[in-house]
Amino acid sequence: MTSNQAKDPAANTNRAGEPQTLGFLLLDNFTLISLASAIDPLRMANQLAGRELYRWYTLTQDGLPVRASDGLQVTPDASMQTPLSLEWVVVCGGVGPQHSVTREHIRWLQSQSRQLKRLGSVCTGSWALGQAGLLDHYETSVHWECLASMQEAFPSVILTPHLFSIDRDRFTASGGTAPLDMMLNLIAHDHGRELSAGISEMFIYERVRNEQDQQRVPLKHVLGTTQPKLLEIVALMESNLEEPIELDELASYVDVSRRQLERLFQRYLLCSPSRYYLKLRLVRARQLLKQTPLSIIEIASVCGFVSTPHFSKCYREYFGVPPRSERLGGLDRQGGNSKSPLLTKRWGGEPYKSEPLSSAQQALACAQGEPTFASVQLLN
Repeated sequence: MTSNQAKDPAANTNRAGEPQTLGFLLLDNFTLISLASAIDPLRMANQLAGRELYRWYTLTQDGLPVRASDGLQVTPDASMQTPLSLEWVVVCGGVGPQHSVTREHIRWLQSQSRQLKRLGSVCTGSWALGQAGLLDHYETSVHWECLASMQEAFPSVILTPHLFSIDRDRFTASGGTAPLDMMLNLIAHDHGRELSAGISEMFIYERVRNEQDQQRVPLKHVLGTTQPKLLEIVALMESNLEEPIELDELASYVDVSRRQLERLFQRYLLCSPSRYYLKLRLVRARQLLKQTPLSIIEIASVCGFVSTPHFSKCYREYFGVPPRSERLGGLDRQGGNSKSPLLTKRWGGEPYKSEPLSSAQQALACAQGEPTFASVQLLN
């Protein structure tokens, strides 16, 4: 591959009339919405073109069915051993990628990478590529929930908060519907903007987002207010978790008094600024506990706590369990024990005697290992 080809995905097109062949590698607990968002644009590209521009296969390690994060079981087209002439491979991740990637996955991806035109991922599939060493020095997007743990695990990967990243022959989408935007951009590279626009129109997709778009919902929507001083203060807090800024200093940054700062938080967020700042640091700590092998001492430090006992006390008061139990529970629940006592006692009801355990209950059981589990307080 020449240097120009490496920089420009549009250079990696086939001879006229030949479809490009993709393999979607499905990891355990992959997210179905990301898979559909990646495949459906290809289907519609073929339909609008009136010929096969793209051909795709779903793959699993052994060719056996795999369960998505919503509990639905998907039967793949082939296994990793099936002889296919693949030009793209897309790794589809989801819940708990740290526990879904096997040595066989890594060896296969490393072998495939030497002959592929494009290699990419959706949702947390970036974890598999990072573990295989195939994203070193590439700009990479991954679902924001997994961003901190990937930064710790793979320091040579250039992680961005962007919706998706296309860097030379690597393409990575953060998750949810972001693969749709990424695929529309890749299709436009390959076959022109008219085709991409036609697909958007068929999907009633008004605005195609680009690489520079952020994946997080804007703070004004998260906080439910457009109060500029409050938005600026919260953004400062989110950017300074390891070394928290004193409240007096925060107030001076946005040119308000300490008392005005307190009033802003009480009025719009119904809590004190110190309580809100603590929540942000504890949520980050929860992500690191569940997704990285960092020790509790290290996590306390990187989340701005002066001592481990103080961290443990704050964590227990906020989440109801100490950090050590949270870590052990997270690891247990990642295994997908669908009859977890925690699930039936706290988060869901027992099925009727005549009914099997539903996919929703199985999915909820697996989700207990996620950092965002039970993170939103409902009104009722």
